Amino acid sequence: MIDYKENTEIKRTDLEQLYLSVGWFAYTLDMDILENAVNNSLSVITAWQDDKLVGLIRAVGDGVTILYVQDILINPEFQNKGIGTILMTKIIDKYNNVRQKVLLTEEAPDVRHFYEKFNFVSCDQGNAVAFYREF
Repeated sequence: MIDYKENTEIKRTDLEQLYLSVGWFAYTLDMDILENAVNNSLSVITAWQDDKLVGLIRAVGDGVTILYVQDILINPEFQNKGIGTILMTKIIDKYNNVRQKVLLTEEAPDVRHFYEKFNFVSCDQGNAVAFYREF
């Protein structure tokens, strides 16, 4: 049984373990920054099996005109069980009235399919253009 919690406190070790499980090592290089980012997010919804953090979605933005899905990650042991779908549905439902919902992610067929299920349109398919800058 998976329990979903909103804006609950997450222990540093749980957060680190989840991000490491999906290979997001850049996030875990400085756990103070990751904790600060998560704690300052507009919304964080987590998925738990008993006391194990198995999934997380976090959004940033103003919650009125823009919502940016910053992270959605599921421990590989729990992937393809509908947890990501539930997390995305919960965040979209919570901010249903927000006009602009955006995210930036890697290109892969399964990734594209996942977001298209939620009516996200890739900028290469629609009228929009996306820009990003890494340092």
